[in-house]
Amino acid sequence: MKVGVLALQGDFLEHQQILTRLSVESPPVRLAEHLIDLDGLVIPGGESTTMGKLLEDFGMMGPLRSFAKTKPVWGTCAGSILLSKDARRVQPLLSVMDIQVARNAFGRQVDSFETDITFPVLAQFSDGNPPFHAVFIRAPLIEKVEKNVEVIGCLPDGSIIAARQGHLLATSFHPELTADDRFHRYFLEMIQ
Repeated sequence: MKVGVLALQGDFLEHQQILTRLSVESPPVRLAEHLIDLDGLVIPGGESTTMGKLLEDFGMMGPLRSFAKTKPVWGTCAGSILLSKDARRVQPLLSVMDIQVARNAFGRQVDSFETDITFPVLAQFSDGNPPFHAVFIRAPLIEKVEKNVEVIGCLPDGSIIAARQGHLLATSFHPELTADDRFHRYFLEMIQ
């Protein structure tokens, strides 16, 4: 299996390290031709506006949009914003996932937080399905999902932080910043 990690900006290295630990080839993706033989792609956290502009500058917006129509793509934090069809502001988006996202929904950098959340979709990857330690850094919130999108995770107040639409996955938080690889294994299962 070969799962690329978009490596234009953000915390792509952390995703690559987890995928490598899981014995998955995870090349950096910086150009459209790097998408050619991939089974899936991770779009990491970072700065969504910067990533979007770089995708446009490198001529990758169209090829990446085409890739996401048929191949599994997982967006974490900024990556979830890029996948969305609506970020409530003008910025470059892939517009492939039927979600509306609010950028920096929890506040500024000083308002970043960590919390433990139980995700039923992760139950198959560990005995007892312990809570997942979710790291939110200037995190977006998935404000709205269309009926073809499955909500797979919420905060205790009902705020949506993880969703899946077929072969597309969006998480508001950063699973790559923990030692817990269950979300990466969940994405790999989506690819298989």
